[in-house]
Amino acid sequence: MSEKHIGTRADYRWFTTMPTRWMDNDVFGHVNNVQYYSYVDTAVAEFLLQAGMYGDRTLNLAAVPAVGLVVETQCRYFAPLSYPDELTCGLRVAKLGRSSIRYELGIFRNAEQQACAEAHFVHVYVDRQDQSRTVPVPEKLRAAAQRVLA
Repeated sequence: MSEKHIGTRADYRWFTTMPTRWMDNDVFGHVNNVQYYSYVDTAVAEFLLQAGMYGDRTLNLAAVPAVGLVVETQCRYFAPLSYPDELTCGLRVAKLGRSSIRYELGIFRNAEQQACAEAHFVHVYVDRQDQSRTVPVPEKLRAAAQRVLA
């Protein structure tokens, strides 16, 4: 994510949509900054589900040998969202390491082409039982991440 460039939809490889909610608005009449992290987390979770990380989409983390822990996030804001906007989260993988993935996301309002916010989100994969031990990114996820690698 460049510090000067504001991304467009063309900069991202995978997309999911979601509505804003009435409760997302703050007293200033726009979506509160903390809600953007919820959108980013939801988009990454949906990407993981579509990548087949959890088989039947039940998010049964007890059944998987490796889990991704969030170790870093950041969000930059360019234009406000508010309820009842429809938003689209665009996702790309900026870095695919042995045990980590850096996702970069653009959050787009309605049909706008320029992001109203951009974020990054880093997962480090660890053994589900011993969360102090890193493990390789699971193969299904590695294959899906390579398809959206920037």
